[in-house]
Amino acid sequence: METTAPIFEVLPRDLSAYRRGNVGIDYVHRFESGRPGPHVLVNALTHGNEFCGMVAATHLLDSGVRPLIGTLTVSFANVAAYESFDPARPLDSRQLVHNLNRIWSPAWLDGSDDSPELRRARELRPVVAAADHMLDLHSTSTDVQPFWVYPQFERNAAAALAIGRPAVHLVMPQGLGSGTPLIQHGRHGDAAGEGVALVAECGGHFRRASSEFAVEVTHQFLGHFGLIEHAPQASVPQQRFELLQTWVVKTPEFRFARPLIGFETFGRGELIASDGADEVRAPCDDCTILMPTRKPIVGREGVYLSRPIVS
Repeated sequence: METTAPIFEVLPRDLSAYRRGNVGIDYVHRFESGRPGPHVLVNALTHGNEFCGMVAATHLLDSGVRPLIGTLTVSFANVAAYESFDPARPLDSRQLVHNLNRIWSPAWLDGSDDSPELRRARELRPVVAAADHMLDLHSTSTDVQPFWVYPQFERNAAAALAIGRPAVHLVMPQGLGSGTPLIQHGRHGDAAGEGVALVAECGGHFRRASSEFAVEVTHQFLGHFGLIEHAPQASVPQQRFELLQTWVVKTPEFRFARPLIGFETFGRGELIASDGADEVRAPCDDCTILMPTRKPIVGREGVYLSRPIVS
């Protein structure tokens, strides 16, 4: 289903210099201000081929950013997958075995299954648990506008709207529907919790603009919580979508009804894709699809169905 070859404007760099952190866990760096304030985690490379987060995280470390208040932690999550990157198969290094952004439930973390991603998630568990607020940096397989993804908690919406960019929001009222993402681990997945946990989808994989956006949204996130001085963005109109369904590919015959890149709309009942004997049809008018897969794999997400939130 991959119809066009990706454009490589950003490629991996050697991260070995960042391996030795200062908390006893590889690729995790923590800086304390010595002053009261929140503990903010900036996480990169949850998926190994999403380089924008790597650029933002190395920028923080290379430029010597230190928190004015509270604590800043910078982590590179799935370096093993990142190091497997092959330009001839650029989507394959997303993960080695498990999707590191779907296994943050007690069932997975406390279970008996084993994989590089599960071992890494178990390593990172105390890092995530220690954070008051969390920004998880991602990119998309198609070149679309940046957007937030977050559970439908008022604290998340308030922070995302205050930061202002991305100006598009994908809100999850019932979770992701295909596993537990990092931003819903522990107290961050609790409606009664207090911490903000956001995914920033920064644009297409391998695009320079996506890396530049990741750096900017990271600065804005840290500035919002007072860890650095950073001028707020000018206000822009916001657009919010509610996640209705995550379609997980069932058969090798999964096909879209027409070429898609994301943010296309469908009328109620209109065919979006076929998956063997099953059809994926729009459950409502103005059904907006996000993150259509470029490489259908049974058991992984094929497409996300949403609808606009009219305020």
